[in-house]
Amino acid sequence: MTARGSAGDDTGGDPAEPVAMPWLVEPLRRTLATRSAHALLIHGPGNVGQFGLALALAKGWLCEQSDLPLAERPCGRCASCRLHAACSHPDLLVLVPEALRGALGWEQGAGEGEEVGEGSRKKPSKDIRVEAVRAAIAFATTTSARGRGKFVVVHPAERMNEVAASAFLKTLEEPPGDARFLLCSAAPDQLLPTIRSRCQQVVLPIPAHGDAVAWLAGQGVADPAILLAAAGGQPQEAAEQAAGGLDAAMWLALPRRIAQGDASVLQGWPLPLAVAALQKVCHDALCLACGGAPRYFPRDRVVRDASLAALLRWSRELARVAVDAEHPWAVDLAIESLVEQGREALKTPRSQQRDSRGLSLHSRR
Repeated sequence: MTARGSAGDDTGGDPAEPVAMPWLVEPLRRTLATRSAHALLIHGPGNVGQFGLALALAKGWLCEQSDLPLAERPCGRCASCRLHAACSHPDLLVLVPEALRGALGWEQGAGEGEEVGEGSRKKPSKDIRVEAVRAAIAFATTTSARGRGKFVVVHPAERMNEVAASAFLKTLEEPPGDARFLLCSAAPDQLLPTIRSRCQQVVLPIPAHGDAVAWLAGQGVADPAILLAAAGGQPQEAAEQAAGGLDAAMWLALPRRIAQGDASVLQGWPLPLAVAALQKVCHDALCLACGGAPRYFPRDRVVRDASLAALLRWSRELARVAVDAEHPWAVDLAIESLVEQGREALKTPRSQQRDSRGLSLHSRR
């Protein structure tokens, strides 16, 4: 899907603020001042603000406050910055999968190759299709409306299917004179090596814990430190999970509930999210079984003394299901099966003894 500007981006509600997330301020200033390639690949673990940084960079390079050094842009006040804030800048175009359009708040540009609207019955695509890439290439080759170049943001870049990626590569090999391409990715290894080699790299690490917790608290997230750990240190994911109804008490109870075989705790969850949560339960149990430290749960909430071999079997099954988790499934049955496997994997010697006594009593009867 191809889209042009939106007020729903994550660069901040105040037009005078370049980014809403404090850990992006320094990468924004540094990249504005030092990077001049026609293509940047902005990547980092999970969702740590790649999309927000790309939008802010485009806004900064398009900013018309010429008396400001590049590192201090965007100004948030000039005509270009106001156009960006009003989602109507003629020199900025964003490529996102149709399925992400609503979540990101970016509307589709007219006549750019996707079937949308009330009359379309097609399921929103999770890929960036070749028609949208060709429309973006056509956009990039036209003359800049305001004289500061053309900018195309691609998010997430690894969602370009094979045909779309090949078409995009041709443009990177012979880029238009005043066009820049900003690719956002959480999985750059899934991009064509030839695409990666034609981009300057901008790496975003996991934000500092204090900055991330403070930002989540400012978003109204209760118990931000617990939910930040649940998201693997990725604050935007933690905020999205909190908005979806996850709270600290629910998360802290999850390992024990799974050990009891209680699948109701995951009832109503989309299968990809349920599988990801079970993988985190399994990961931390494996860490303790190997003498390591847990990552997603406090140590006292992780099931101890589970069999390493059983946990590894469960981990392999979760990984297998995760590959196809976005495809149609009997979701409730799939979750129940994975939770039952988790119950078996998380059995401790004490619980095995209880089960053995129960079976022995049952056999006597």
